[in-house]
Amino acid sequence: MSRLRRLDDLEVAGKRVLVRADLNVPLDGGVVSDDFRIREAVPNIRALRERGARVVVVASHLGRPEGRDPEFSLAPVAERLGEIGGFDVIMAGDTAGPEAQRAVAEAPDGGMVLLENTRFEPGETGNDPHLADALASLADAFVLDAFGSAHRAHASTVGVAERLPAAASDLVVAEVAALTRLLEDPPRPYVVVLGGAKVSGKLGVMKALLPKVDAMLVGGGMCFTLLVAEGYPVGDSLVDESKLEEVGDLLRGPHGGRVMVATDAVVASEFSAGAEHQVVPTPRMPDGWVGVDVGPATTESFSEVIRNAGSVFWNGPMGVFEWEAFRAGTRAVAEAVAASDGYTVVGGGDTVAALREFGLEDAPTHVSTGGGAGLELLEGETLPALAVLEEGVE
Repeated sequence: MSRLRRLDDLEVAGKRVLVRADLNVPLDGGVVSDDFRIREAVPNIRALRERGARVVVVASHLGRPEGRDPEFSLAPVAERLGEIGGFDVIMAGDTAGPEAQRAVAEAPDGGMVLLENTRFEPGETGNDPHLADALASLADAFVLDAFGSAHRAHASTVGVAERLPAAASDLVVAEVAALTRLLEDPPRPYVVVLGGAKVSGKLGVMKALLPKVDAMLVGGGMCFTLLVAEGYPVGDSLVDESKLEEVGDLLRGPHGGRVMVATDAVVASEFSAGAEHQVVPTPRMPDGWVGVDVGPATTESFSEVIRNAGSVFWNGPMGVFEWEAFRAGTRAVAEAVAASDGYTVVGGGDTVAALREFGLEDAPTHVSTGGGAGLELLEGETLPALAVLEEGVE
């Protein structure tokens, strides 16, 4: 990958700087319930203010609203951002309309304005040129700080970067460097751990990485699709029927022997936190039961492989870690990653939330703010929002 234009390449003193941040955080009753991404965004805002930016204008999406929906307002995020950053945050009443224009124009020198949810605008996801023009009119320069949205060609990522002097934040540069090391020269043995609900979102990275890894450990809901592809019953567990043929071809392919699938599982009588549950070998999962976690034998074998790895990439929990009874597998993998002396990278919102739940968020070498973007980068894909920042850079 060519060198990205960086903050050092951008003149920001006395200028209005639009930052595309990733403030897509979970809310519970209108209150931020996990502020990891907000904390990760604060250093870039501080750096711009310290470099003399006249006003820092921050844009972000939150959730997937259908039009303007107060439930997805960034107002609670503005409050938490100000608390963490220790600065006043002016909350604009819209994304790129007259209220945003007024908020930016009236902001004091060194002030910070948070625009309303970019996905309230119908043109955001289609990179509508009129929205991109409106957003660009709010600033003199642009900084991409949302690595988690770098794989999306949206108006607030690609559109604005095409219209203003633009650069990547230190966070984005660090994200790319951390993942590129795994792509180009991972310390051996190189182990990839994949989990989460569906195999569909991970199939691309499985195909891309399987020839390059020494072991690929698969748990979570996605492992049941692999088990069905191998001819095993999985009861009422989640199965991605549309991907069975592709998964089967992958497992029977030249590198299929590198895949380690859960050999036992915790199964529940129904999908609920207090359901009756038991541990069974995965080849003999009972009818009517649903898999909710990897079992203790799988936990032990996965943990041993992880602890002895030279490098580890982990994306996706091993089970329904949000429920106390079904988090042992995810906790064990988190502890194994934390205990590893190798180069360890963890990505994906649920995976990072699990690390934070277990108090281990500082243990990996790198904790990524991007889930899908990180997976696409490891697949060797070009991320649209990064490609714009490479143009014209030697």
